[in-house]
Amino acid sequence: MAEMSFDDAPDVVLIGAGIMSATFGTMLKELEPSLRIAMFETLHDCAQESSEGWNNAGTGHAANCELNYTPQRSDGSVDIAKALEVNTEFDISRQLWAHLVRKGAIPDPRAFIHPCPHMSFVWGAENVAFLKARYAAMSAHHCYHGMEYSEDPQVIAGWAPLIIEGRDPGEPIAATRIVTGTDVDYGALTHLLVKQLAAQPGFAVHYNRKVVALDRVDDGRWAVTVEDTYDGTRRTVTAKFVFIGAGGGSLPLLQASKIPEGRGYGGFPVSGIWLRCDVDAVSARHHAKVYGKAASGSPPMSVPHLDTRIIGGKRSLLFGPYAGFSSRFLKHGSLTDLFTALTPHNVVPLLDVAKDNVALTEYLVGQVLQSSDHQFATLKQFFPKALKQDWTLAVAGQRVQTIKPTGRSNPLEEGDLEFGTELVAAADNSICALLGASPGASTAAYIAVEVLEKCFADRLTPDGWLPRLKAVIPTYGIDLKRDAEACRRSRAETAPILRIENI
Repeated sequence: MAEMSFDDAPDVVLIGAGIMSATFGTMLKELEPSLRIAMFETLHDCAQESSEGWNNAGTGHAANCELNYTPQRSDGSVDIAKALEVNTEFDISRQLWAHLVRKGAIPDPRAFIHPCPHMSFVWGAENVAFLKARYAAMSAHHCYHGMEYSEDPQVIAGWAPLIIEGRDPGEPIAATRIVTGTDVDYGALTHLLVKQLAAQPGFAVHYNRKVVALDRVDDGRWAVTVEDTYDGTRRTVTAKFVFIGAGGGSLPLLQASKIPEGRGYGGFPVSGIWLRCDVDAVSARHHAKVYGKAASGSPPMSVPHLDTRIIGGKRSLLFGPYAGFSSRFLKHGSLTDLFTALTPHNVVPLLDVAKDNVALTEYLVGQVLQSSDHQFATLKQFFPKALKQDWTLAVAGQRVQTIKPTGRSNPLEEGDLEFGTELVAAADNSICALLGASPGASTAAYIAVEVLEKCFADRLTPDGWLPRLKAVIPTYGIDLKRDAEACRRSRAETAPILRIENI
């Protein structure tokens, strides 16, 4: 692939070659093909950190089955507002992918997406009552058309036999299923997106180049200094706009930019471990993503799930996550990352969050101390007949949970722990950083649209980018949570193009 000269001054610099930068770069080139874009990645290839197939949970994250998105109210009813947000944000991703398949930029959608039912599964009378109330709320909404519910072990065994075999027949159980779910390999998708970008004029991806400085220059552009990770040489390009989509590495780069809007932000790294089964005889009998209920008091990141995964054409099973602790912000990062990201502006918000999240600390300590026998015992709650020799440990990607200054009485003395994603942009919209984790990859297209709205609002006009944006995202400007017909039409149109289920 041809590389743009380092001597040039690109219009846009993308930092990081993961799903976020690849998606945003794709959106920009769809809207303005003449833009000159440079992407810089520290590692030797794209999608090597959180976007890599085994580093990412890859649920197709449409909020069909993740119970942490549907909290129960004090009166016993279930709040599905957050689930609806994520569910319709995934529709934006579907529309972008379908557009790229239609135009031939992605030759075969099966290279990254496969049909896979999404299920929620619980046991115990109290949890069954919760799931029943959740089903009542969700199935009444058009976004969850086709959701099924059962408390019958025989029916559930027909959906996912491994979670029923060997279970106490007297134990109350319940499950929901949506057959229109998907399994998405975001590592494969990132490679496809970067490949089609690199084939276009005016786009260059530079690997083994670490961004080490971000400085504002007199004309308002950003000087981006990159270091060759092999020989240490440094070069600088200047850009009109910088997007920091470097996953766990975004926080230090936001701090390096010195924009006031980034002041007070901090990060808390959480590592993850999966149990992985590559035994064909086992994985062939489980075709679903089955999410359970997190233990009382545990954080959203702890929701256990038994997933079908298709990576590199091979079907495997994944169970987890088990949380751990590492001071690295990236899997390939440094043990000093957490400490070098501490500043006079974010230490107090970090301590404030620690004070208010004792349960999270206790959970992480418990997970770190957990033995392999304990981990396997958790799997057996989902898969009673699991055999330990069929499973191996797999280390997942790093998450950096965002510590956000609250902006309350004193923004630099109080902080909130954010479990979602956070966009932080300069006042002049010349630079934007993406912080945080879940739902992350699955809503990358929606996040890209948010960046456009935040930083390129002057271009989103009827005589500017707006017509092209609506060609890529036909439902742009339509609330799919409210417009049932637009939602139905969008899903009916994208499903056959992506070769996934629709009902």
